[in-house]
Amino acid sequence: MTPSRDINRLIAIMAALRTPKTGCPWDLAQNFATIAPYTLEEAYEVADAIVRDDLADLKEELGDLLLQVVFHARMAQEQGAFDFGGVVEAITAKLIRRHPHVFGDDRSSTPQAVEGLWERIKAQEKAEKAGRQSTRSEGTLAGVPVTLPALTRALKLQDKAGRVGFDWNDPHAALKKIREEADEIETALADAEADKTDAAAEVGDLLFAAVNLARHLNADPEALLRQTNRKFERRFADIERALATRGKAPQDATLAEMDALWDEAKAKER
Repeated sequence: MTPSRDINRLIAIMAALRTPKTGCPWDLAQNFATIAPYTLEEAYEVADAIVRDDLADLKEELGDLLLQVVFHARMAQEQGAFDFGGVVEAITAKLIRRHPHVFGDDRSSTPQAVEGLWERIKAQEKAEKAGRQSTRSEGTLAGVPVTLPALTRALKLQDKAGRVGFDWNDPHAALKKIREEADEIETALADAEADKTDAAAEVGDLLFAAVNLARHLNADPEALLRQTNRKFERRFADIERALATRGKAPQDATLAEMDALWDEAKAKER
């Protein structure tokens, strides 16, 4: 087979890989559960390429993510559930249904109006889906996948609760909650009889509160933390380079020395 821009070629390659006896032994041994971690990993790598503004890498990573979709669709087709065409049909139907202001008679013309329309349509879809899946929880927080990154899942849970009125009024209230959670960590650490488990649990509450503050600032906590991770990597690399000019490695330097170099690296970015 030769490379092609035609999606049908990719589907044919996936079918060949999953063909018993003549296909790839590894691909044939996979199922939805074993492939799911790779699907998540590829989604993260797409996000990483975007953060790095590497469009060449983004093209490749999007291809890897598309492969995951084709892989899952092929396994579903083998079970007689649906095929790749069904996936395309489902998403095109959803896009048309959720954009009546583009494909229908609605005339919502502002981002705010479109967002409100989108939420009403999603709520209707959720009600219809709940009717088909009566065994699933139908509570306010239902439908948030447990496999999401913890920060992202916290954001979605808070957003759902906020829509029914369980929310702070402004960022200042969210910030006050962060201070309360920090005080509770300090109390837990001061308790000589307690182990670190209580303090660790309070750290979880602090992280949850920090996500809430990010939400009130209209920021994605997952994206914020990725940015901070990159910043930490960049500044620590500066420390290593500075130490190398002195003939040292990080393990040979004192904390005070590295802290001073950190401040220098931080100052350079201002």
